[in-house]
Amino acid sequence: LRKALLTLFFTLAIVALRSVLAIFVRSATRKRPLERRSFWLRQSVNLFTAALFLIALMSIWFDDPTRLATGIGLVSAGLAFALQKVVTSLAGYFVIIRSRVFTIGERITMGGVRGDVVSLGFLKTTLMEMGDPTTGATTAWVRGRQYTGRIVTVTNDKIFEEPIFNSTRDFPFLWEEIQIPITYTADRKKAEAILLAAAERATVDIQKEAEGFRGRMSDEYHIDLGRLAPQVYYRLTDNWLELSVRFIAFDRFTRELKDRIAREILAGFDEAGIGIASTTIDIVGFPPLRGQGLSLNPP
Repeated sequence: LRKALLTLFFTLAIVALRSVLAIFVRSATRKRPLERRSFWLRQSVNLFTAALFLIALMSIWFDDPTRLATGIGLVSAGLAFALQKVVTSLAGYFVIIRSRVFTIGERITMGGVRGDVVSLGFLKTTLMEMGDPTTGATTAWVRGRQYTGRIVTVTNDKIFEEPIFNSTRDFPFLWEEIQIPITYTADRKKAEAILLAAAERATVDIQKEAEGFRGRMSDEYHIDLGRLAPQVYYRLTDNWLELSVRFIAFDRFTRELKDRIAREILAGFDEAGIGIASTTIDIVGFPPLRGQGLSLNPP
């Protein structure tokens, strides 16, 4: 009974302490509530109160070291059998924190969900879902890297089961491509110049900003990012010549950037008289039908 009363007292005391610390954190970060500093302050409060509560329980109920070892063994065996997912998710939380896999505000793909991290808890990560420009890669209906409006919760154990894609950790840029098919009789040199000019005008400021990350990526990961300026590649097909313009972009606002480049490309093609190739067939005419006095050719 004494131990039970002590447990109740410490539980109420730690809950009160956590509430006081939470109020202090909110007041200290009221002006900038979405800053990462406020997130890590909340995480520190949660970890501190959880550790304090665990130490209080162990000091109350396991005053004998032999009983403590026995109790830990029994609890560990029970948790390993009955709460495998919970234990794995908790371990995943510490791996995320310790290994800097991602943090609040970063754009990741986890558990098949792409989005921005809005919350990181002991057992789950909460994402603001966004669409995917690839076909069939996600259940989201938005065909671009824009918010769908759904909040998705993913358990932390996913980091042990599949890769985590982080788009904004050390290099907040992506390389994008736009494919344009043209006929083999079209002026391919003129088409290539139009693609390069449109991509260069839209990404000139992004290239300058990405240049500052080149040395950092080379020092930390020993990789060469290659050219940051737009490039055009040819691909031969049975029906047309496919031109792919490759350019660098921010992970955010990529859809707006591609839309701007696509509009400039279409305007340039219209001015140069270059058409977009397609699989449609233009039927010029049919021979007249014999014996019926009818013809499918227009008069």
